[in-house]
Amino acid sequence: MIVIQNRTFRNVLRWGIPFFCIPLVTFIGSWILKGKYYLPVAMLGAVLSFLLFVAGFEKKRTGTRRLVIVSVMTAFCFIGRFLPFLKPMIAITVITAIYLGSESGFLTGALSALLSNFYFGQGPWTIFQMMTWGMIGCLAGILAEPLKRNRILLLSYGIISGILYSFSMDIWTVLWYAGEFDWTLYRSALVTAIPYTISYILSNLVFLTLLQKPFGEKLERIRIKYGI
Repeated sequence: MIVIQNRTFRNVLRWGIPFFCIPLVTFIGSWILKGKYYLPVAMLGAVLSFLLFVAGFEKKRTGTRRLVIVSVMTAFCFIGRFLPFLKPMIAITVITAIYLGSESGFLTGALSALLSNFYFGQGPWTIFQMMTWGMIGCLAGILAEPLKRNRILLLSYGIISGILYSFSMDIWTVLWYAGEFDWTLYRSALVTAIPYTISYILSNLVFLTLLQKPFGEKLERIRIKYGI
């Protein structure tokens, strides 16, 4: 396991990758490359996500243990995507982030999108899913303490996350349909996607309610026991 020793460099990576590098890669892949070479673009997003994850720890032993747990949570997300109607991917990503940190949340969300799309279908939309799920996880990690203490705040974040995911994917819909971003088409896409947005919100509310306590207790126990 790679360990980045320089604290300043780690901080640059921890803020620069999710809020600049990944959005830039998404912009280049969808706008400049027009959706071509989408798999290399997605792989670059995965490499950046892993680099962000590495920037989140100082000790090799701690990072290796965290990687194992993140792999398990990513597997849960992958399996959860096969459920009909309501899906737990965002909820599991949020739970991972608030108990294991924003870097873990970003990696879980991004890898879940990439890996599950090898079954559901890769395309230019993959990097949008990676960015959005990853960002939802990253922000949940930043807000970890209030989200853990306040169930209402956690569920509110679930609602916002469902809306954010829908709005982000509607950007891709407009780019795919028109070849460029158009506000009129975007507003139409938002209206058309209302049933999907509602399903995302309901999924987050249901699975955050069901999974936060049992998953959270186990993750907290593991985190304390192994010093993660």
